[in-house]
Amino acid sequence: MNGLLLDEAPLQAVGEECSLDHYLAQPDESMDARIQAAREKLGAEAVILGHHYQRDEVIRYADFTGDSYKLSKAAAESNARYMVFCGVHFMAETADILAQPWQKVVLPDLNAGCSMADMAEIGQVEDCWESLERLRVTAGEGILPLTYVNSAAEIKAFCGERGGLACTSSNARAAFEWAFARVGKVLFLPDQHLGRNTAFAMGVPLNEMVVWDPYQINGGVSPERLRAARIILWKGHCSVHQRFLPEHVDRVRREEPGMQVVVHPECRWEVCQKADATGSTERIIQLIEQAPRGASFAVGTEIHLVNRLAERFRPLGKRVITLDESGCLCTTMYRISPQHLAWTLENLIDGRVVNRIQVNSDVKHWARVSLDRMLEIKH
Repeated sequence: MNGLLLDEAPLQAVGEECSLDHYLAQPDESMDARIQAAREKLGAEAVILGHHYQRDEVIRYADFTGDSYKLSKAAAESNARYMVFCGVHFMAETADILAQPWQKVVLPDLNAGCSMADMAEIGQVEDCWESLERLRVTAGEGILPLTYVNSAAEIKAFCGERGGLACTSSNARAAFEWAFARVGKVLFLPDQHLGRNTAFAMGVPLNEMVVWDPYQINGGVSPERLRAARIILWKGHCSVHQRFLPEHVDRVRREEPGMQVVVHPECRWEVCQKADATGSTERIIQLIEQAPRGASFAVGTEIHLVNRLAERFRPLGKRVITLDESGCLCTTMYRISPQHLAWTLENLIDGRVVNRIQVNSDVKHWARVSLDRMLEIKH
């Protein structure tokens, strides 16, 4: 069953003035006054959520900024009727899962997806679970599925229905500890790097982890290795963070002596091992905030956040650069433009909810269970 309903008003019904094509033909700067006017007219009826990786031209209008779960939680705790999520698809789904029944979630561009979330399709995950049961990998010590919040609602529901939970990059360790207190094995998806980095930091050796490739028979892993493994990692990754390489850290060490390297745990294991610290976007910001004047950082995460941190902390005598000089852009997040935001807000003023994201009730129930369990564990 498809876990998502898309409620999008047909463009021809809103007239040329409110059609998206009309907006996309206008320059960015022409949207400023319109967005501001729309925000003032909507008032408390609408809340704009801006993810850290969003472009500056959009995030400056956000009522709340942060990572995906922080934004969804903040929105659900608000009294706004409309949540305009300037992020990607799975984030808007999470907001709808946590929202009150009378709240509606809108994604300004339905093409703003997440390649990592797309790497774990529900049919593939169900096939994986059936294979593990057939091979008796789940017998004896038991196994629980855990999913990163950067996943589709159906994957969260899959985990919730089978006794597992969702986690963020900041509480992934707590999620693993919660699972291992109950069973001997974990299936972690969709990001193999977050799973590997988290488990290794807990003392799980690499030879007790295997990677399940959904495009190979039995994941491309022998039954013996599957039974011996403590952690089965889904073969998924973040297209942005996987671009950071060990040689990028080596270059910083060579050219910028004394500079601290801080990376997101979605980066490769080899990169995280060479870094001075790893952490979620919120943790990276906190580390720079707490650093003394004169400190310098090479940060391994999305370029919009890095550039924003560089501007913010420059007046405080702190230097922030990207770990990769070529810059790592989240292209799907970048799809949301000032034009999309203006189009969305002005349609709301006229009573049209375009690009509504609505998770089916059965999927929403179990996905909410996985998120509620996450809230119950310590961070």
